[in-house]
Amino acid sequence: MVDTVENARTTPDAAQPWSDLGLKADEYAQIRTLLGRRPTGAELAMYSVMWSEHCSYKSSKLHLKRFSALPQVTPRGPLLAGIGDNAGAVDIGQGYAVTFKAESHNHPSYVEPYQGAATGVGGIVRDIMAMGARPIACMDSLRFGPLDAPDTQRVLPGIVAGVGGYGNCLGLPNIGGELGFDASYYGNPLVNALCVGVMRHEDLHFAKATGEGNQVILFGAATGADGIGGASVLASETFEADGPGKRPSVQVGDPFMEKLLIECTLELFHAGVVTALQDFGAAGISCATSELASAGDGGMHCELDLVPLRDPTMTPEEILMSESQERMMAVVEPGDVERFMDICKKWEVQATIIGEVTEDDRLVIDWHGETIVDVDPKTVAHDSPTYDRPQRRPEWLDRVNADHANNLPRAEDGQELADALLKVLGSPNIADKSWVTDQYDRFVRGNSVLAQPEDAGMIRIDEQTNLGVALATDANGRYAYLNPYLGAQLALCESYRNVAASGAEPVAITDCLNFGSPEDPEVMWQFVEAIKGLVDGCTALGVPVTGGNVSFYNQTDGANIMPTPLVGMLGVIDDVRQRLAQGFSQPGDAIVLLGITKQELGGSAWEDVLFDHHLGGLPPFPDFDAERKLAGLLRGAAAGGVLSSAHDLSEGGLAVALVESCLRNGLGATVRLPGELDACAQLFSETPARVLVSLPARGFEDFASDCAAAGVPLARIGEVSEASAVEVQGLFSVTLDELREAWSRPIPAAMQAV
Repeated sequence: MVDTVENARTTPDAAQPWSDLGLKADEYAQIRTLLGRRPTGAELAMYSVMWSEHCSYKSSKLHLKRFSALPQVTPRGPLLAGIGDNAGAVDIGQGYAVTFKAESHNHPSYVEPYQGAATGVGGIVRDIMAMGARPIACMDSLRFGPLDAPDTQRVLPGIVAGVGGYGNCLGLPNIGGELGFDASYYGNPLVNALCVGVMRHEDLHFAKATGEGNQVILFGAATGADGIGGASVLASETFEADGPGKRPSVQVGDPFMEKLLIECTLELFHAGVVTALQDFGAAGISCATSELASAGDGGMHCELDLVPLRDPTMTPEEILMSESQERMMAVVEPGDVERFMDICKKWEVQATIIGEVTEDDRLVIDWHGETIVDVDPKTVAHDSPTYDRPQRRPEWLDRVNADHANNLPRAEDGQELADALLKVLGSPNIADKSWVTDQYDRFVRGNSVLAQPEDAGMIRIDEQTNLGVALATDANGRYAYLNPYLGAQLALCESYRNVAASGAEPVAITDCLNFGSPEDPEVMWQFVEAIKGLVDGCTALGVPVTGGNVSFYNQTDGANIMPTPLVGMLGVIDDVRQRLAQGFSQPGDAIVLLGITKQELGGSAWEDVLFDHHLGGLPPFPDFDAERKLAGLLRGAAAGGVLSSAHDLSEGGLAVALVESCLRNGLGATVRLPGELDACAQLFSETPARVLVSLPARGFEDFASDCAAAGVPLARIGEVSEASAVEVQGLFSVTLDELREAWSRPIPAAMQAV
């Protein structure tokens, strides 16, 4: 028998599985208070998924308010959309707006690697569509356990295939991202996906159900039993090493359906027949109905039995909780319904009227003529509990910070330094990632200007004017482990610098904050410190936070991942023909190091690789003033055609940047270490606000004057050569063949056994 609202009123003591659905006792009591009765089974299903950590942000929203206090303006003008919308939207000039966002799909990708990763891409693409934009590119940031670990051998190939398979089928280039390995991610990989879309200003749309009598239309794929409570529940619990006996099923993606849905949705917007649009992500129909209704000026009435089903045996609760993919919900004026349906039919996209907007403030859902949901939608979508969870600085942190990497023994002679370089190059976190990126189509659609392994991805927006955008994603869990405040700022600085090194102007960020259990006071302290770091860093750099994602409960058997705040930076370049690439391109060019190198080896790749994953001391210290000056210099030099190449210094320091710049185009280099620090520190320190550039030797004096005017220190350290080697004068020379072999071997060798 279906549990109706009337039945709920007359049976207040009926037992309900609130605990099995992830609700706490006080949360269940709060729901009863809000309703003035016990919830029906359907209402309980809605509240359980919408009040999950993944959907409600109940442990984080108190602290995320700090982002909203930032000025909602970019260097290019006010934000067009920001926190609280499906995705952030930025004015990039010439009447164009770009919308972008990052989200996590960590837990589903562990359970079912291919589909978990694929549907993560699909979900973030629909967020971009819901704003009225055409998706134009994707990026992904992936973290795994040790490269040679059995679980990594299981999840890495499937996740990479899922990201590539879904994005390739959609015809979206994957232009950048990251791939990292650490023991803390064993059993809990991170899959963070970013999508960017473009539209004209007038095409921007928001998800608000307005207009009494307007029709509510579900269009796209039919609803199935896959993904019932999937991401919403999976992302709100921790894992055991052997896995719980029962988990929600992971969604199954159909990229070809999503491709039709993209084209259909864009034509619907172009035809002017959509009043509001909401994608179906975590929490499915529960999310789409409650969020549309709560954001609008009225209520909503829906007939749940009208929802097209792939499985006719599904219960109302299952239909409401299903996270089946490739679905959207639109609000359409009655006079536009026929045209709406015609467009859907043209694209062979199923569309069904399931309800209408009402004048009251209620969300009412019927099942075969009986009311099974009657709620204030705001209590479902926005009035979830808000937890101010305890925070505690870890007692172990002082001990870790005291065990400083700067105190570790240094290589002194040339051979030791050459061996150290080869070991760092051959470590999984530094090694060539093309085994992964070659599975992605980076150039489909023909507007990819830069893509991996470049510092930033770049997409042409306008083919006549060559207006473009650049994007970079960066995170460093080792830095954040040592100091989450500084670690978040260093991720921000690196993404800012990567975009600047492409010649673009950094303008705004999205974030994806990956942490352990919020019920652990030490994790909450890390989380809050990271937010404080980002707020202070964004204030210093003058870039707003447009939105993002929080992923908690990333732990296995009580062991938390390293705090991993990811920053996705958007930049704007007025002419993509002025872009900068990272590889040396002309023998005889001067090699110049911009910025100052300090004794900063805490959290470095050198420390990790040479000392058996040692992690101690403090990470490098950000210098926001230096970053801004450096970015301005690079933008001007790119526009003036001064530089031949630019490559930021980050993991592995000068040594890795130098080798990567050589290997990109097969050119050698002869350099002299310029500073007073020991050779090991000069080669491997990870001091931020540094970029390695090359330029024609005849232009060096003018460029040096520009650097002086901009307040950017520089040192001319060598020349690009035709010799097939990297020579550090007075210390060592290593052939490009030897360097390439060390750099390119690790990941393919590990994956051969899979």
